[in-house]
Parts: sequence; structure tokens; C-alpha cells
Amino acid sequence: MVLSGVLIGLLGVLLVRAGNPGNMGVCVACFVRDIAGGLGLHRAAPVQYLRPEVSGFILGSFLIALVSREFRVRGGSSPLPRFFIGFAVMVGALVFLGCPLRMLLRLSAGDLNAFIGLFGFIAGIGAGVFFLRRGFSLGRSYSQSAGNGFILPSIALILLLLVVVAPVYIYFSDSGPGSLRAPFLISLAAGLLVGSVVQRSRLCQVGCFRDLLLVRDPHLLYGSLAIFASALSLNIFFGYFSLGFGGQPVAHTAGLWNFLGLAVVGLGATLLGGCPLRQTVMAGEGDTDAGMAFLGMLAGAALAHNFGLAASPAGVPLTGQVGAALGLLFLLVIGFTFSPSQAKIFLRGGLASER
Repeated sequence: MVLSGVLIGLLGVLLVRAGNPGNMGVCVACFVRDIAGGLGLHRAAPVQYLRPEVSGFILGSFLIALVSREFRVRGGSSPLPRFFIGFAVMVGALVFLGCPLRMLLRLSAGDLNAFIGLFGFIAGIGAGVFFLRRGFSLGRSYSQSAGNGFILPSIALILLLLVVVAPVYIYFSDSGPGSLRAPFLISLAAGLLVGSVVQRSRLCQVGCFRDLLLVRDPHLLYGSLAIFASALSLNIFFGYFSLGFGGQPVAHTAGLWNFLGLAVVGLGATLLGGCPLRQTVMAGEGDTDAGMAFLGMLAGAALAHNFGLAASPAGVPLTGQVGAALGLLFLLVIGFTFSPSQAKIFLRGGLASER
């Protein structure tokens, strides 16, 4: 767990050194957003590129799962709710401007806006734990035919091919975060490494706080602490560390929305059973339910930019604030609906009032 965290933390800074945007060496939300733009699902020109890292996450997990005989194709656990939970998670992440992993990388570079986001993230996980303690479940998954598990890895391969061929119908940013990218082979190699180690270690930024709150188990927390410590060391070494709120790369100083954006991510990812990176890796190892969450995140990224929900360094637009609030409300409704004990309390209260 610790070695996995150290490796991911180092790669998160080394990819910035190789050309990725500042404090964005690895970010599932940002990279999926760029892929949505590269495919033409949104027209925000500064964030369009088929990031090879994401294909690497999926294929690294897929290959190591095959080798270790852990490739198990399963699914059927509330696929439609999972799609829309993934959608809400992406909206929350783009209001904060990053996934939980980028939150750690931003913290390791001195971005105090991410520190506010951390409290929101923990608060969202705490709300998810509240529902878990009351029986929340999206239902049981079942074994499926092997073909289902090969779909997302095949898509990952196609995305890599499109980056290499660069047909005219694929979009590549000429400026902005999408134009800042490490060389293709370095990005792919880093993605394969991250996908492999996360598949083996089960490292998860949501799981570390969930397990700590739910069963007092700090095991997964060690991985997140290792990410922070290794990234902090390398940021200081390269001179990237800058403590403060203002002037941070691809970040805004709207504290309330940094808090609420990651609260949405924390709650949604707890209901899904893993952070965006963990969902992506699980999708590679044959979990089609995680694949639905991943597709929901892709759709959420497209809508967030098409309808002006995503934040920018200038702040969070009103539409983004409304989107985050509606996402939080939606997740609370899902948490209530799929928690049998909470539903029974509500029904009893309603019957009592009718009497």
C-alpha cells in the first residue's frame, strides 16, 4: 500500500515535469474531461486531448488482472443509478477542479484551496458512511459473459490509436491545460503503472476515510499519506511548492465551492464504492458496474462544459453552483432510497401523520 502510494505520488509530480499542467500530473476528472473534449462531446477548446494516462489506467488494470487471474467479469448492480452517480461525481469534481487524487497533489504543492476541499471530501464521505450504516446498497452484482469485460479495454485501445493517428475529427487543444501534455509514451507508461499498482493494492482515496470512519481501519489511509509525502518531497525538490491560496495552477479561491464540490465527490464515490481512479481501475479488471460509473463521468464532463457548469481559475459560475447543489441533493435522495432502514423510518412517519 505504501509503495503504491509512493509511486503514484512521484509519478504525479514527474508527469508535470514532463509537460502535464501544474499540480495535474494525474487527475482522473481532468483527464476524462479532456477526453470528452477530444472526442467532440464538448467544445471547450482549452481542454481537449485524448489523455493516454486514462487508457493506461484501464489497460494496466486489465493486463495485471489477467496475469494474476483476478479478471472477473461481473455487473448488474443498479447500472443506471451508477451512471448518474458517476455523472454527479464529475460535476462536483469540475466545480472543485480536480478529483481526490489531484486534491492530494495540489495539497503537496502548497495549494490551501485543496485543504478546504479536503474537509468537504471527508464530510461527503461521512454522509456516505451514514447511509452505509443504515444498510445502503445498490444491489448485488452477478457474473457476466467474458465479452462484457473486454469492451472498456477495447475502447481504451481505440483511444490510444486515435491519439497516434490524429484524424481530423479528433480535437487537440492549442492552448490551455489541454495543450500541456507529457510525451505520449511517457504518459502511457505512467498510466499503465498506476493502473497496475492500484489494481494490486486496492488503493482508494475514498476508501481510506470510509474505512477509518466505518471500521476504524487505517490500512488504505497509509497509501494516501504516502502519495502526499512523496509528492511533497518531489515538489520541494523541483521548486514547485508554493504555499497559499492565490496563484495556484488551475485552481480557484471560492472556498465554499471547493468544499461543496468535493463533498459531492466524497458522497457519490462512497455510494459507488470507490474514488474515480478506483472506479476506472475496477472497470479495467472486468467490473461493468464501475464501467457504467466511468461512462457517467464521461457524460458528466461533457455536460459540465456544454452547459457552463465547470469552474475555472476565475471562479465557479452560477450554473456550476446550481449544478453542485442539485448533484448533492440527487445523491442524498439516492442514499435515502437505497437505505432500507431510512426508507422504513420515512414510511412509518408518513403513516403516522396520516393517522
